[in-house]
Amino acid sequence: MTARPTLLALTSCVLALLLPAGAAHADAIDGNWCYEEAGRMSIQGPEIITPGGTQMQGTYGRHSFSYVVPAAEPGAGTQIFMVLVDENTVHLTDGQRTAGVTPQIWRRCPADIS
Repeated sequence: MTARPTLLALTSCVLALLLPAGAAHADAIDGNWCYEEAGRMSIQGPEIITPGGTQMQGTYGRHSFSYVVPAAEPGAGTQIFMVLVDENTVHLTDGQRTAGVTPQIWRRCPADIS
C-alpha cells in the first residue's frame, strides 16, 4: 500500500527536474527590450523607462503593456500598445496605426545591454 505515495513522490521529483529554471521570467513582458531604430526600454510591473528615458507608470498585464508617450518625447500623446509574443519578442503598435499595419518587433536586449 505504500507503493502509490512513493511513485507519486518520485513522479513529482522527476517533473520538477524537467521544468526550466528561468521559465518564470520568460512568461512575462518584464525586462529590457531593444529595437534598432528606437533604442531600448525597460518594463518592471507597471513601471517603464521609455525609449526616450522617461521613467513613468503604464498599464501592466503579465503579457501586455500600454502607456501614453510623454510630452518631452517624439510622438507625444500617442498611446503605445505592446504584446508579448514569446519570451524574446514583443509586438508594439501605436494608436495612430491602422489595422493590418505590421507592428514593430522588439527583442529582449542582450545581457550586456541594460
